[in-house]
Amino acid sequence: MLNVLLRTWRNSKFKSRSANRDSETDYSRVESVIRPIEEVMKAAEIEHAGLSMRMQDVLARAAISLGNGTDEYLYREPTDTYFQNLFDREILSGQRRLEELSHQIKNFKFLKAALMTRFPDFKLRSE
Repeated sequence: MLNVLLRTWRNSKFKSRSANRDSETDYSRVESVIRPIEEVMKAAEIEHAGLSMRMQDVLARAAISLGNGTDEYLYREPTDTYFQNLFDREILSGQRRLEELSHQIKNFKFLKAALMTRFPDFKLRSE
């Protein structure tokens, strides 16, 4: 039986891949996981920054529409109250979304860190 295996092994043209080719294959596997994490994290950070700027604008406009008198709410026009309520809803919605984005960004950073602990020699190449 051993003779048959040895004869088969001698007649085969088996060759292992080069270390460089193995290294490139391993790199591409890890990159195929980490690159999308980087992309979605960057997209979430961009959305967070844009929404944060818009929220600052809405908060400034809401502050102006409130007025600065202590009894301003007593003499406020109904249309002003309506717009103030709209600002309140938009502000709450924006703050909720900012919190969601912050949570997502934190989770994506965790995923990247966890992946990097498993592949400590991996360095992401820039495109």
